[in-house]
Amino acid sequence: MSLVANPIIPGCHPDPSICRVGDYYYLVTSTFEYFPGLPIYRSTDLAHWEQVGSVVSRAGQLDFDGIASSGGLYAPTLRHHDGMFWLVCTLVDRQDSARGGSFLMTSPDPAGPWSDPTWLGVDGIDPSLFFDDDGRVWMHGTRLAQNPRWHDQTEVWVREYDPDAHELVGQEHVIWSGALNGAVWAEGPHIYKIDGTYFLVAAEGRTEFAHAVSVARSASVVGPYVGNPANPVLTHRNLGRAAAVVGVGHADLVQAVDGSWWAVLLAMRADGGRHYMLGRETFLAPVTWEDGWPVFCAGIGRVPEAVNVPFGAEPRRPAIQNTDPALIRSTDLRWTSLRRPAAEFATRVGDGWRIHPTSTSMTEPGTPAFLGVRQQHMKVDVAATFTVSLVDGDEAGIIVRQSEQDQLRLALSAAGATRLAVEGIHRRAGAESVLGTREISIQAGQPVVLGLHIRERDYVLTVRTGGDPEVMVASADGGMLDSATVGGFLGLWLGVYATSMHPGSAADVGIERFEYSPA
Repeated sequence: MSLVANPIIPGCHPDPSICRVGDYYYLVTSTFEYFPGLPIYRSTDLAHWEQVGSVVSRAGQLDFDGIASSGGLYAPTLRHHDGMFWLVCTLVDRQDSARGGSFLMTSPDPAGPWSDPTWLGVDGIDPSLFFDDDGRVWMHGTRLAQNPRWHDQTEVWVREYDPDAHELVGQEHVIWSGALNGAVWAEGPHIYKIDGTYFLVAAEGRTEFAHAVSVARSASVVGPYVGNPANPVLTHRNLGRAAAVVGVGHADLVQAVDGSWWAVLLAMRADGGRHYMLGRETFLAPVTWEDGWPVFCAGIGRVPEAVNVPFGAEPRRPAIQNTDPALIRSTDLRWTSLRRPAAEFATRVGDGWRIHPTSTSMTEPGTPAFLGVRQQHMKVDVAATFTVSLVDGDEAGIIVRQSEQDQLRLALSAAGATRLAVEGIHRRAGAESVLGTREISIQAGQPVVLGLHIRERDYVLTVRTGGDPEVMVASADGGMLDSATVGGFLGLWLGVYATSMHPGSAADVGIERFEYSPA
């Protein structure tokens, strides 16, 4: 038995979808504009997860260029059938609704490579797949209601998919518009067949504080579906703003090897009841069955801080011990770039990187020279060791990124032959303010360590060189960067960047080490 702490995959990992193949569980989450897209995680016990690859992993597989933050890849569904992994997802451009759409990708190996997309030609978001035991395949998803009775009413549709012809066939059926009258954004639908009955699990109430999970069932895959009288069957909105975890919803079910049932779902760890800098994370909840209905978190009615997994293993030591667990090496699968592969601007050098500054800045919806990892802890210390050779017009540093419009940077720039300017910059809604400045002396090739110390909402930026003590440059309120304040769907990323006003800049930016140390 293992006591599994929630969330099981911390940091911005929303919209989880799960399937089991033999003794292994596989899970995927949304990634929006980040690249690689749609990480695949694997576990043998629902407790310990490792990333094995990503679905979108090569240039040209999907076109993200110009898609602004909180656009991109929404709500994937992962399934396995007949020796093949199937994934459906939606590419969203919030500025251009004609761009993108829902697509299908497949692979015999969840680690990839995955196929190019097959576009499905359907409206809406949150597609899902159901393989019936008669061999038929059913696609379903969410869209705005064609004849809405209230604002933001959505509907769930289902239609047969022909995998040989790669197209939807037959009649479409609208099967759900939410459990409650006036329910907004009934979304994230998944259909299952259990003991001869079809079950629909869907979210509603927006993916924010009022998020919830509802369930319906039917004798036919195309309905009619009857809602559970207990709907919503799981929500934290009734707990109020003082709850430590809010926004529970978007669940997907899986049956374990021992026959027990579980749900993965998203939720946010809230600070002060209204801020969640880490974004929507992946949580685990036990599911039991009573009177022909699934019961989530029986006996407590809310997602627990820790879950007893009867078949969970104790934490395992890796075959090769990492002598510096804080170091995030350049080969770590947690690294992401924006919209295109990092290889276009960065080269791995040992445990670190050599970054080639680009003229695309961190304030544009393009592919700046940026490498980042999700913030996964409320209290954490980050240290990035730079070696830089900059001229006027070059900038490099560390960044806390929410979007192009909202971010916190600790920027290095040239201030003379042997001096660097260090500025703490807060960009809010596209307007920048300088929070603090310093100048440091530096010799050629001398490392500069830029630090970020996070204690819940306190984000402190520091600098040190050589044997000198660390000094604070600026501080900021992380709550001013989270999606509850600025909008969008993302948690915060912590990373490094380099930009230049000079096309083909000869600036040299080395990242010798990047350390991430939970406090």
